Order: sequence, then C-alpha cells, then structure tokens
Amino acid sequence: MTSFQSNGYLTGKLLIAMPQMTDSRFVKSVIYICAHNEDGAMGLVVNQLIESFSFVELLEQLEITPTASSSQIKVHFGGPVESGRGFVLHSNDYQQDGTMIVAETISMTATIDILNDIANNKGPEKSLLALGYAGWGPGQLNDELHQNGWLVADQDDEILFGSNMMDKWNLAMSKIGIDPALLSGEAGHA
Repeated sequence: MTSFQSNGYLTGKLLIAMPQMTDSRFVKSVIYICAHNEDGAMGLVVNQLIESFSFVELLEQLEITPTASSSQIKVHFGGPVESGRGFVLHSNDYQQDGTMIVAETISMTATIDILNDIANNKGPEKSLLALGYAGWGPGQLNDELHQNGWLVADQDDEILFGSNMMDKWNLAMSKIGIDPALLSGEAGHA
C-alpha cells in the first residue's frame, strides 16, 4: 500500500473505495487521480461503464465518422461532475496541444482531436474514455482518506486499461496485499 507522495499529493495514484463506501456512485470504485494540489483533486473512475451510451453514438454527436473498430471502444463513467464532458486517460505515446502529462507513463487529453484519432486507429496505444469526473474541494480528499473512505495504491496499467470492469476493484485490493473481507471501516484507537 502506498501513502501520500512526498509532496503530500496523490496525482498519479489510484484510490480504491473501502467496502463500507456509502456513496452509491463510488461503491467498489477505483479512481485514477489526475490532479491533486492545494485547490483540490480531480480523478476518473476506471471501473464503471456507461452501458446506455456508446462511443459510436458519441462520435455521431460530434459529427465524426465511426470506423469498424469504433464499436469496440467502451465509454466509462468518470464521475458525477460535468457528466457531459469527455476525458481520455492514455499512455504517453500520444501527445498533442492540450494534453496534460499526469505521470511518467500516463497523460490525459480532453479534445475532439483525440476522439477522431482513436476512431481512426491513430490514437494512443492504451486509452480509457470517460464522461464526467470525480472532484474534491480543498482538503476534502484528505478528510475522506482520514475517515477511512479510500485506500491508495500505485498506478497500474492492467487496472487502468484492462477490459474486465468487475475485477478491477479486487485486483487493486490484491495489488496492495489486502483481502477486502478483512477490512473494517473503524479506525483503531489506543
């Protein structure tokens, strides 16, 4: 298990919802933190799909011609904030104006150009398309961490970009050596 980075912020880390998470939007969620500083935090849920909306439908709304491979791309629920706004979390082999480098191997781009490139097999090697994001105000994420709402883990490509949504939470837990059945939401007191 990993705690805060040396600067106290979690940019580039995974948040794993504790089993007792009461917010139904985040039950068994794994969130990749794209930005965390004194002003708050922003992340993308990486293990929830939007079943009612497809990449092809998104492309058609943006007047981009879908290709044969477009139907294979899934749209994720990135979080409840700005649910109509799209973000692509991706490997650093793809960069353009507006791309934000998050970590050594991960970037995020929120432009129509990347959607067009993905549709035409010119996008990044690995990517995850999400609508909406999870956001926290100043100090809010730290408070949730101290209240045992989340565990923190290092970034992992299999968790970020893997296709089996149902296993991502369990995989994240196992990567930090935790059996979810043994977790308690109560903090210990001496």
